[in-house]
Amino acid sequence: MRSGYSSLILLISRVPMPEPVPPPRECVSWKPCRHSQLSASFRTTSRTESTSSAPSVNPDWVVVGGISRALSEDSVRSPSLVADMSVPNCENGSTNMFYTCGPNEAMVVSGFCRSPPVMIAGGRVFVFPCIQQIQRISLNTLTLNVKSDKVYTRHGVPVSVTGIAQMKIQGQNKQMLAAACQMFMGKSEAEIAHIALETLEGHQRAIIAHLTVEEIYKDRKKFSEQVFKVASSDLVNMGISVVSYTLKDVHDDQDYLHSLGKARTAQVQKDARIGEALNKRDAVIREAHAMQEKISAQYRNEIDMAKAQRDYELKKAAYDIEVNTKKAESEMAFQLQVAKTKQRIEEEKMQVQVVERAQQIMLQEQEITRREKELEAKVKKPAEAERYRLEKLAEAQRMKMIMEAEAEAESIRVKGEAEAFAVEAKGRAEAEQMAKKAEAFREYKDGAMVDMLLEKLPLMAEEISRPLCEANKVTMVSSGGGDVGAAKLAGEVLEIMTRLPEAVEKLTGVNISQ
Repeated sequence: MRSGYSSLILLISRVPMPEPVPPPRECVSWKPCRHSQLSASFRTTSRTESTSSAPSVNPDWVVVGGISRALSEDSVRSPSLVADMSVPNCENGSTNMFYTCGPNEAMVVSGFCRSPPVMIAGGRVFVFPCIQQIQRISLNTLTLNVKSDKVYTRHGVPVSVTGIAQMKIQGQNKQMLAAACQMFMGKSEAEIAHIALETLEGHQRAIIAHLTVEEIYKDRKKFSEQVFKVASSDLVNMGISVVSYTLKDVHDDQDYLHSLGKARTAQVQKDARIGEALNKRDAVIREAHAMQEKISAQYRNEIDMAKAQRDYELKKAAYDIEVNTKKAESEMAFQLQVAKTKQRIEEEKMQVQVVERAQQIMLQEQEITRREKELEAKVKKPAEAERYRLEKLAEAQRMKMIMEAEAEAESIRVKGEAEAFAVEAKGRAEAEQMAKKAEAFREYKDGAMVDMLLEKLPLMAEEISRPLCEANKVTMVSSGGGDVGAAKLAGEVLEIMTRLPEAVEKLTGVNISQ
C-alpha cells in the first residue's frame, strides 16, 4: 500500500492460544466458529513499520461484519491468512471497531468499497474506523392518535373520528427494513410518527367519505378493518407494518348521532314502560287470582267445617234423643213396674182382707147357726124363736151387708189408691213425655205444631159429629140443587172440617193445609 495509509494485517493461525481475555462490552462482536483452534491477532503497522501487539482473543470466535464477509471458507481452512489493507488515518482518533444494538433498533454499516450496506437488526457488527460509517434506526412501536375532524360522509354529514394505530418499522423483513432505511434514516421517531400519521389520516378520511354515519357508528369493526387494509399497503412500501388499528371515538357537532339514538332510546323506554305496566298488571291479576283462590278455599273450608259441625250436631242431637228416649223409657218402665208391683201388692192385700172378711162372715154365720141350733135346742116358742130367728137373720144380714160394704169400701179405697198411684205415675210419665214433646216442638216448631194438630183432628171430628149422634131425628132441607140424605150430612161435616185449617191458622199462625 501507499504511504500515508495505515496497514492492517489480519493473521489467522491454528496455533493454540492461552485463555482469552473477553473484549470490552461496547465492542463485543464475536461469533462462535466450528474451528475451535482458530485464533486472530490484529497488528497495525505504520509507515515506519512500527508494530504493536493486539490483545489475544478467543480462538473459538471470528469477526463478523465488514472485512469478515470477505473471508471465505478456504481462507478459514488455510493455516494462515494475512490481509494487508491500507486505510486513511482517522482525524477524530476513533478506534472502536465492534458495535452492538438491542432488539428494538437496527444498525446500517456502509462505505466500504462498493459493497452494499450491511443492515443488522438486534445484533453486532465490525466496522472499520474512518472507512465505514454506522447509523442506527429505531424499531420501537409507535402509537398514533389518528384524528379526523369534520369529515363529510357519503350523505354529507360531518363527523369527527378518532382512531388509535400501533405501528413499527419491520426489522425482520430485509426489504422493508431497506425501504425504511432509505426513507427514514436520520429522522427521529417523532418525524417518522408524523409521516405515518399523515398517511393514516388521509386513508381514514377517504374511507369516511365512502361510508355513512350509521355504517361507521354501528359497524366499527368493518371500518377498522378497511382502514387497516388500505393503510397497510402504503405503509408497507415505507417499511412500516401496522400492528393494530382500532376506532376510538365517533362524534359530530350537529347532534346527528344523538338524534339517531333518540328514536331507539324512546322505543326502548316505551318498551320498558309497557313491559313494566304489563308486569304490574300481570302481578296484580295473579295477586287477585291468588287472593280469590285463597278466599274461595277459606270459604270452602269454612263451609266444610260448618257442614261437619252441622252433621255432628244433628247426629249428636239424634243420639241424645235416642239416649234420652231410652232413658225415659227405662225410667218409665221402672216406674210402671214399681207401680204394677205396688198395685199387685195392694190387690193381694185386698184379697187378704176380703178373705179375712169372708172368714169373719163365715164365723158369724157359724155363730148364727150355733145360736139357731141353740135356740132350737132350747125349744122356745115358735114365734119367739121365729122372731128371734128373723131378728138374728136380719141382724146377720145387716152385719153381712155392713161387712160387705166395709170390705167393698176398703177394696174400693185400696183399688182407688192403687189406681191413683198408677194415674200419678202415668201422669208423671205423660208429663215427662209432654216435656220431651215440648222440647221437640220447640226444636221442630211449626212441624211439631202441625203434628199435634193432626193428631187431634180425629177427636175434633168426633166432637163435631157427637151432637148428631145424640139427635133422635134429623130433618134435612134441600134447595133442590145439592145432595140429600146421608151425603148431605157428610158434606156438612166435611165443610165444617175444611174450615178448621183457617181457624187453626188464625189461632196459632200455622197453616196446616200446607
